[in-house]
Amino acid sequence: MGISSTHEGTREEPLGRSGGRAEPAIPNDNAAHASLPARPRDRVLRAACVAVPPLWTALGVRHAAGTLRHYLRGTGRPYRVDARALLAVPAVREEVDRRLAEWREAARSLGEPGAYAADSGWRGVLLTRRGSADWWLALRGAQYRISGTVRVHEDGSVVSDYRFQVHKSWNFDRGESEFGIPFTPFARLHETGLAREFTAVGEVDGLVDSADADAAGDTEDPRESRPRGGILVDTPASEG
Repeated sequence: MGISSTHEGTREEPLGRSGGRAEPAIPNDNAAHASLPARPRDRVLRAACVAVPPLWTALGVRHAAGTLRHYLRGTGRPYRVDARALLAVPAVREEVDRRLAEWREAARSLGEPGAYAADSGWRGVLLTRRGSADWWLALRGAQYRISGTVRVHEDGSVVSDYRFQVHKSWNFDRGESEFGIPFTPFARLHETGLAREFTAVGEVDGLVDSADADAAGDTEDPRESRPRGGILVDTPASEG
């Protein structure tokens, strides 16, 4: 199968870019870090929270344990999550597959073989307790992005090489709640300097999507792809 031409540099916008955002960060209305005085009840809440990560780890909820522990340690440094494992969560996999299908359709509609740049931009995905209790507790939702190259071959087959990235502005939003548990007291831990909000990041590179290869059983399982990093971050291993 051959590709007769390359169009990665000729299009004004990558395939699939419409509707995606340029930046992943989501702002909130919480007060600045350590801008409020800590009350006794804030310190009691923090002490109670410190006991949670070891319990979650014992229960196998390790991703959630890692993010909460990092919040309580208060460094504010970026924290690396396992993007490979997150990509296997049904809600995330379905979102990514939907974008890949859009890429294939858009590339075929151009009517000629070639290689085309593709980029979803940053988009949100909600995680559910049913899909993965661990990731639901760890992130509740996140921003994701896939970017890469879509190749249309002369026989009409389409192969996409892509990278998956995830970004989460990790915090407790004032005024929100989950199952009747208000987030404001937990947000105060950041506001009083007893914890600190941070950014959770992760990526997996070298992924391949091909309907033809799927049928032949040759497509690489994204869960077997090797994540590659590019920034200094804290990791679950360094969390102890």
